[in-house]
Amino acid sequence: MITYDKLYIGGRWTEPVKKELLEVRSPHDRSLVGRAAEATKPDVDLAVAAARKAFDEGPWPRMTPAERQEVVARFNDLYAKRAEEIADLTTAENGSARWFTGWTAAALSQQTDAFLRAAAALPWEEELSQADGAGGRVLVRREPVGVVAAVIPWNAPHQSALVKIVPALLAGCTVVLKSSPENALVTLLLGEILTAAGVPEGVVSILPADRETSEHLVSHPDVDKIAFTGSTGAGRAIAAIAGRQLKRVSLELGGKSAAIMLEDADLDAMVEGLKFLSFANNGEACVAHTRILVHRSRYDEAVHRLKDLIESLTVGDPSDPGTFIGPMVRADQQARVRSYIETGIREGARLVTGGPETPAGLEGGYYVTPTLFADVDNSMTIAREEIFGPVLVVIPFGDDDEAVRIANDSPYGLGGGVWTADEDRALEIARRIRTGTFSVNGAPFSFDAPFGGFKNSGIGREFGAVGLGQYVEYKTIAS
Repeated sequence: MITYDKLYIGGRWTEPVKKELLEVRSPHDRSLVGRAAEATKPDVDLAVAAARKAFDEGPWPRMTPAERQEVVARFNDLYAKRAEEIADLTTAENGSARWFTGWTAAALSQQTDAFLRAAAALPWEEELSQADGAGGRVLVRREPVGVVAAVIPWNAPHQSALVKIVPALLAGCTVVLKSSPENALVTLLLGEILTAAGVPEGVVSILPADRETSEHLVSHPDVDKIAFTGSTGAGRAIAAIAGRQLKRVSLELGGKSAAIMLEDADLDAMVEGLKFLSFANNGEACVAHTRILVHRSRYDEAVHRLKDLIESLTVGDPSDPGTFIGPMVRADQQARVRSYIETGIREGARLVTGGPETPAGLEGGYYVTPTLFADVDNSMTIAREEIFGPVLVVIPFGDDDEAVRIANDSPYGLGGGVWTADEDRALEIARRIRTGTFSVNGAPFSFDAPFGGFKNSGIGREFGAVGLGQYVEYKTIAS
């Protein structure tokens, strides 16, 4: 059993104000994984004060970009050496299948490498030529935005954390990370690596905390920027706070992504691709392709193949290498996904496989049976709202225009894809979809390219140079 009885405040392990430790239990069987300190409002005040002092007076913002890059590169090397340990602990806390947490822990080193490349190439200070012939010099500087409140969800704790901490550090910011109680152990573990990498005192704090404490952090007057990943509802509340206080804000929110299967698509390739695009992390992923739009000429065939896929997925103990789908993270999340399945049945969608019942033999955990609905109308609740679980809906269409219309008929715009043998046709469709990311035949994305959403899927972008740019302010100096 793992115990973190202190909080990581300003790079120091500090006694929390609240002495009672929270229990972190496995969503698989409710066994005790460990105990951890939980932050309250006074702990937030200490962390923000440390971050403010470190930013206003400390060395980190005043180091050269190259010096900061050296520290972050050292952190990345140390992180890679603990990737297997991190994957095991994330699986134990979250219920994410071990294949997924192992892949994620390894990929995060690539994510950080992309930020390092962007930082090395960025002109932190550059002189502009004056085309109008005016005399003097004009310098443009990129300077750190200040104290960052990074607020992350439970579904992918280190990905959500490092996609904020790393660019913030490279820019010269200081960071207070608020994580979910479900991930208290694995997020506090980050403090050990940050210290070993040589991040100076005051620069980073890590606070597992509840929603009320999170609101105190994002509304704190000494916070300059909020970087949030989570639900669209919470994002709206945070945007309102940021608007009142004129804080900088970036929001990575929900999704209801459409995968479009044209009549000439390779069905074998699509089904294999959707296994990961739709069901990775137990379906608890904002980018999951959960609306499957299929040309009517291939509709019955596609539904049959998706049924076979879903029924082939192994559901069970997430630590077992043979498991593809583990439990939902909490009892309320399990109940939420089940309620959507019941709503789909009630609204008249055809239940092809699955349903609201718990898989046999797994009643001791927060499990949901992977579910497929067909004959879904895009106006149905299960086609419009983010379920955040292993549930797919299949919607028919007749031509490309109808497919684009249905795909765009969503309050979200985060991800999506198209499957076809005609790349030119695929790119034409991709250009018409109002979404931040889009794949052709399941092609992988690059950590150097921006990631984020349109509409209710968020504000701002993450990854690479564009993501790094979310943590800088521009200063123009004329002389």
